[in-house]
Amino acid sequence: MDGVDQIVARWAVARPDLDVSALKVFGRLHRSFLVYKARIGATFEEHDITDSGFDVLACLRRAVPDHRLTAGELAELTLVTTGGLSLRVRRLEDAGLVTRTRDSEDARVVYVELTPAGAELVDRVADEHFARLASMLDEFSERDAAQLARLLGRLEKSARSAHLGDGLDPGESDPITAG
Repeated sequence: MDGVDQIVARWAVARPDLDVSALKVFGRLHRSFLVYKARIGATFEEHDITDSGFDVLACLRRAVPDHRLTAGELAELTLVTTGGLSLRVRRLEDAGLVTRTRDSEDARVVYVELTPAGAELVDRVADEHFARLASMLDEFSERDAAQLARLLGRLEKSARSAHLGDGLDPGESDPITAG
């Protein structure tokens, strides 16, 4: 029995009428997320960058061949909230890792581009980061890891489509990317 099993068992005694079975999934997901954040945090701290800063740099690194995207594209393609993107880009720019330029034909369009220093940093961090992620899956076979990835994709879809009476219509407002 792990900690989640103990919590579920105690709920069964305290409130036998309450279905807490979803906690078996979400409790473990939450605990796994906390371990994940702690493990990846070490890599980012060693390189004096945050996970959201890395996400922006990695998104630009994947934008081949010129490693440049509009601010709008970055907002859509990163895990950084739109509200936090401007601040994150400004900090990366201050650190010399990205540059911002306005489009010569439409001044409303702002491009964010990876600098050589940003490219070098994101490559170095990515090597360590993805090795660390892979090591966290050491106890899984390739098949099990692939199945877990598929199931987590289904879980995300299910969670997004659930109508919970929270005032959010499914698919309308995304609390992950909302500013």
